[in-house]
Amino acid sequence: MLIDRMQTLKPEDSRSHIRCPFQLEQSASKMFIHFSYGPKLLDDRQQARELMEECVERYIEPERRSLVLGSMDRYFPLSNLITVSVDDPETYRGACHRHDPEQQLFLGESASSPGLTKGRLPSGLWSVTLSVHSIVTDTCEYRLRIWTEDPTTDQSAFS
Repeated sequence: MLIDRMQTLKPEDSRSHIRCPFQLEQSASKMFIHFSYGPKLLDDRQQARELMEECVERYIEPERRSLVLGSMDRYFPLSNLITVSVDDPETYRGACHRHDPEQQLFLGESASSPGLTKGRLPSGLWSVTLSVHSIVTDTCEYRLRIWTEDPTTDQSAFS
């Protein structure tokens, strides 16, 4: 296992990036990334409404506020959003801007998950960046696990 990291985030962590560097000691044929976070949705409708009203007050020009507030129900439920991007020791390998709270991604020489670039997996310092777009619940816990395929057993399943 290259990384097995868990962390609890709060709303003040929104609009930030968490860099998770790791060392790949030797080149590999496949790398697996399992990323999950939760809760995904803010179930408390009153709390969601208050957050929306704060945002409208802060970001929407006064002449448009009543229009936005009147159509606010279409934005419910509010959700947490964290996305993944990957850099190898030499270059940017892509991003997975998915809304899924659980993602199983892979990089390989001949194929990779959509959003990630296939190619050789060189040894050296890699980095996964978690872009914390929005945390709307009181807390949100994530787990990031990264490992490579074991060439001696050809173990390639997510575990």
